[in-house]
Amino acid sequence: MQNLLADSPFGTIAPPSPLAKYGEQPGAAIGTLIQYVVWILIIGAGVYALFNFILAGYAFMSAENDPKKVEAAWAKIWQTALGLAFAAGALLLAAIFGLLIFGSATAILNPSIPTLP
Repeated sequence: MQNLLADSPFGTIAPPSPLAKYGEQPGAAIGTLIQYVVWILIIGAGVYALFNFILAGYAFMSAENDPKKVEAAWAKIWQTALGLAFAAGALLLAAIFGLLIFGSATAILNPSIPTLP
């Protein structure tokens, strides 16, 4: 039986020359792009959490003796800490699932798309 995936009806497609710096393997460029997007999202979550902590601290200091304002500031602090824990937990879970499924803790965080022979 003939292998239908071995001979592509479209021929061979070479990657564009700007992508050549990302590796010999054609799927390496998309894996690098996915990795950069994931890291930018995690860094964005950290920066957002920093600003939320600063704003919550300012709200806490300016609350004076109003219990509702103090409660709102504490709620914002806890929500920010919980969101930061989720962002860090996502990295941890990705490493655990990558280790269990693919045998490498960085398989999900540093993907490489294999090509068919």
